[in-house]
Amino acid sequence: MDSLDLFHIRQKYYLGSYGPLQAAEVPDKSSPDYQPTLLFKARALVQSDPDGALALLPTDDVSLPSRTVRSLAGYFKAKQDDDEDAREKSLDELRDLCVEVEGEEVNEEDKTLVRSIAAVAFVHEGENEEALETLGAGASSHNLEGIALMVQLYLSMNRIDLAQKEFEKAKSWAEDDMLLQLIEATLNLASGANSYSNTHSFYSEQAHNPSLASSHLLAANGLTHLLRGELPEAHSSFVEALKLNGKESTALAGKAISEWLSGDATKAEASFQELEEKSSQYPMVNELSEKSELFDSLVSKYTVPPIAKA
Repeated sequence: MDSLDLFHIRQKYYLGSYGPLQAAEVPDKSSPDYQPTLLFKARALVQSDPDGALALLPTDDVSLPSRTVRSLAGYFKAKQDDDEDAREKSLDELRDLCVEVEGEEVNEEDKTLVRSIAAVAFVHEGENEEALETLGAGASSHNLEGIALMVQLYLSMNRIDLAQKEFEKAKSWAEDDMLLQLIEATLNLASGANSYSNTHSFYSEQAHNPSLASSHLLAANGLTHLLRGELPEAHSSFVEALKLNGKESTALAGKAISEWLSGDATKAEASFQELEEKSSQYPMVNELSEKSELFDSLVSKYTVPPIAKA
């Protein structure tokens, strides 16, 4: 059972409230919460600031979870530096660590943690099948973090049925865990169940918790308003999210969509242009770019026939 302080650290990490998480105090080294807190703080930084993540971990900590976080930070640093050799090296390290944790002397908590951390790199590498295998898809598992990631993967593959199956299995033992609620909210966001009421209630409650204040949660809350057709409320949430983080991609995309649906094409185009400038690899940007290129290609092959003469 987690202490109350560690519970709040976990909550901030899983809900993407990375600002409040980094502001949280690190307990004394003698506390059992010391290493878990450092790991959560480092994991929150691995993608945006891999050097910062590495700096958080004591150099004398050679535990399997810490080594895995270091390799994951190395992977993201290699991606930032466009260093193919370093990226492959980090992936190999993560694969080796997943094999190493199979030893009988490794406790179950470390096993599941190492697999969950390593799977993140495989997802970013586009190796969804490897990520699912690493997380133990289809097997009986009490790794709730791993199940949350599997649900996201299945939803990205448009397999709501498999995602729902993992959720139903977890419900039998996870009770009322916050992460279980997040999984359910994610599923309902994808399926549209009950007019998104469950998802809306969950994100609205979290977004209005002062201790969790983050652009990520406000953007997620804005999405639930958007899907429910509540355009003014959606736009307001996206604007508030951008006040906290002007580079929050989901908020920029949602703001552009809410403005377009409200009939303000000028503002929508300006918001979308800002999204292109700040997050050129955002899925909506890529998809619209691909569609635009396809349209131009088709137009170039079409010859306008001459006007028929009477």
